[in-house]
Amino acid sequence: MEIKGVIVGLGNPGSQYATTRHNLGFLTLEAFLKNISSEQRVDQISTSKFNSITFKVEYNNSAWICVFPQTFMNLSGDCVQPLLSWYKIMPENLYVIHDELDLIPGRIQFKKGGGNAGHNGLKSISNRLGTQDYFRLRMGIGRPKDSSQVSSWVLSGFGQDKPLIEEAIQQGIYAIKDIIELGTVKAMNKINTKKKE
Repeated sequence: MEIKGVIVGLGNPGSQYATTRHNLGFLTLEAFLKNISSEQRVDQISTSKFNSITFKVEYNNSAWICVFPQTFMNLSGDCVQPLLSWYKIMPENLYVIHDELDLIPGRIQFKKGGGNAGHNGLKSISNRLGTQDYFRLRMGIGRPKDSSQVSSWVLSGFGQDKPLIEEAIQQGIYAIKDIIELGTVKAMNKINTKKKE
């Protein structure tokens, strides 16, 4: 079965980071796999050489690779680039799920390309691939009031934003399904025109 694309959730490995804002990519992809596992085939595959936890998903007669890099965030590209090369997947078939400071908590956005906006995971992937021309599912975490606190903000828990971020994770599950089922153009229109509550 042909592999249609690679979906990467970004985060930091280790229990101390599991429920931090920076791990929203991990949490969203994990929730997606859990949601579909009763209806679709989900197999963990051995790809230790890529330093990742990797799953192959057979979804509506297509195959997708879902990846949780086990590098730290700023080395995400060291996992993603070799894995894409191994599976002969072009960057335009890469979908990266990540936390986004420039979106308020609870909002998500699907886009292709663009800058890295200071996100070290995206920066690492873009540098290793030699391009920024891949898809991103951006999960809003908002910015701290004090811009000097960004590093501690992304590595902290959800705080009072927890209900909004948990709702965004649920939206993220349906967004990934839309990407797979509808294709990128229709999915982008659907995801990005969803009205704010």
